[in-house]
Amino acid sequence: MISVLVTYTVKPERVDENERLVRAVYDSLADAGLDDVHYATFKKDDGRTFVHLAAFPSPEAQQQLGALPAFQEFQRGIAERCDVPPAPAPLEKIGSWNLGLPG
Repeated sequence: MISVLVTYTVKPERVDENERLVRAVYDSLADAGLDDVHYATFKKDDGRTFVHLAAFPSPEAQQQLGALPAFQEFQRGIAERCDVPPAPAPLEKIGSWNLGLPG
């Protein structure tokens, strides 16, 4: 299982745009039927910091997310949308309870 946590902070005037782009990724995931991809996005209480949690059973499943046009559109221009750029961190799963993440 490959698990990744990504955090970043967008500029105040770009929050709505970022949320729209993130929601489009979820629409694409549903349309593509990528059931092996486990993905969640959260916004912290500052209203600008986003946290993405992803889990993939294989590198191929991870590549499927990256190949989605909506995900590519989300990534395009991310540096310009952010005050604090994305910081991906690989994770080692110790345990989970009822979170719906496999592994």
